Amino acid sequence: MRILVISDTHRNLSRVYKVINDIRDKIDAVIHCGDVVEDADAIRHRYSDLRVYNVRGNCDCGSAVPNENIFVIGGKRFFVTHGDMYGVNWSTDRLCYRGAEVGADVCLYGHTHIPDIEYYDGMVIMNPGSPTNPRGGSRFSYGIIKIENGIVTPSLVDIK
Repeated sequence: MRILVISDTHRNLSRVYKVINDIRDKIDAVIHCGDVVEDADAIRHRYSDLRVYNVRGNCDCGSAVPNENIFVIGGKRFFVTHGDMYGVNWSTDRLCYRGAEVGADVCLYGHTHIPDIEYYDGMVIMNPGSPTNPRGGSRFSYGIIKIENGIVTPSLVDIK
């Protein structure tokens, strides 16, 4: 099982479509960590055979999409949020505590546009960065979560 993780696409999907087209035969699902929910809808429509999970971000005011999502893929419990409500610009502590509280194996967030992988008490914490508007000296990026034999392997990929 391989999952594409993206965030902060901000209505600029050309690079996202190229990534999905390039790795389409290697992914089973897409998770969008917010900003902008219409982008997740467009991906869902264009790739109707892919399961797409998403949450709203701080730029999605008025959206009925929840700001947190908890689900199971490949036998692993995922907690997804945009991150702004957990102060991720300063620390991932509150995010990690919430992930632990809901029993997550994997905690995904965005908001900072800066790719990062951390671990907290056995839980994978990942920010895929942004494929459209990187910050903090980072490059255009996305994440991949691989689940094989019950083991979660996260990776970050720079977009060339």
